[in-house]
Amino acid sequence: MRIALLGYGRMGREVETAAVAAGHTVTVRTDIHNAGDFNSETAANCDVAIEFTGPGAAADTVIKALSLGVPVVSGSTGWLDRYEEVVRLCTGKNGSFIHSSNYSIGVNILFRLNAELARIMNMLPDYRAEIEETHHLQKLDAPSGTAITLADGIAGKHHIYIGWQKAGETADPGKIPVTSVRDGTVPGIHAVTWTSDADIITLKHEARNRKGFAAGALLAAVYISTRKGVFTMADVLSI
Repeated sequence: MRIALLGYGRMGREVETAAVAAGHTVTVRTDIHNAGDFNSETAANCDVAIEFTGPGAAADTVIKALSLGVPVVSGSTGWLDRYEEVVRLCTGKNGSFIHSSNYSIGVNILFRLNAELARIMNMLPDYRAEIEETHHLQKLDAPSGTAITLADGIAGKHHIYIGWQKAGETADPGKIPVTSVRDGTVPGIHAVTWTSDADIITLKHEARNRKGFAAGALLAAVYISTRKGVFTMADVLSI
């Protein structure tokens, strides 16, 4: 598989290492300084683009790749106010697109468990939910996209919750408090806690490094490279 890496920071480099080890070829690498290197000529020489540019550039980068007819795996968070715009373009171009707030296979298992636990808790009103996420100091968005996905997963299964709010804001019983911690070089820790007067139940995922994110992004790239449509990691993993 021939891959365009759109965004060549920590994650882009991690994806390249995993891709080369798996026998794939990286045909073009772009960052903020050479975004023009991904164009109609270089796009014609790749089977899929993997995007980790960041919240400011993600939507336009994905739109560019889809417009050039390249399937896109998008891993940036903090830009989903333009998600429907991207979906419409992908559909109109008969393209291929997948976005995930987190490509870690473990985190996607957590998403599934989180939704199922929320479904159960919907019948147990004594429990209240909260989320805490911890990331490295360079992470730009807070809460993380993964924490927001977890909150949305709860809201989709629990009649009390309609969304989330940052911890410390005036408490709204219909919103899940989300605490964001920025510390050192932590790749990512996410915990969903349900608390009652009697006990505490916690679902937690802790990334040991970025290898799991890269492996999941590559798995998604292989999946969409031969398919048309808009997908999720639940499709890729059949969960």
